[in-house]
Amino acid sequence: MSANTISLIGMPGAGKSTIGVVLAKISGSRFVDTDLDIQVRAGATLQQIIDDKGYQYLRALEQDVLMDIELDAAIIATGGSVVYSDKVMQRLRAAGPVVYLKVDIATLEQRVAAAPERGIACDSNQSFTDIFLERTPLYDQHADISVDAATGTPESVAVAILEQLNPPAP
Repeated sequence: MSANTISLIGMPGAGKSTIGVVLAKISGSRFVDTDLDIQVRAGATLQQIIDDKGYQYLRALEQDVLMDIELDAAIIATGGSVVYSDKVMQRLRAAGPVVYLKVDIATLEQRVAAAPERGIACDSNQSFTDIFLERTPLYDQHADISVDAATGTPESVAVAILEQLNPPAP
């Protein structure tokens, strides 16, 4: 599978932005962090968007940004809720492989606790575990490959992604 454009999906705290930057450097691609694009477009942080207009508005804005941005020859770090939009997921899959950064719930909770103002697009009645249980089947469904991102360095995870996408010739 040629990896012209690689889209990273997964829960908040999975390492999409961190691993994405490393992957872009290793592969010589540009890096796009859609959460940053959303914030620039809205003129507000993700948490401010949720506080002011609600999580459904954030998801709609995320879809608009992902339908508009240039995908060619890029590493795309998506927001955790991207998998709710079939339209966006079809566009990402048409551009190249979609990689699910798989991380267990305990590790995610530790990582997210270190940065509480994350702007997670969800109903305020949902716990982080509820979101994890709701989204995990969607990540599995939309991913071309899954990579364990719970252990190892961002560099080792990036290398593992490239190895899975471009296995050595026999």
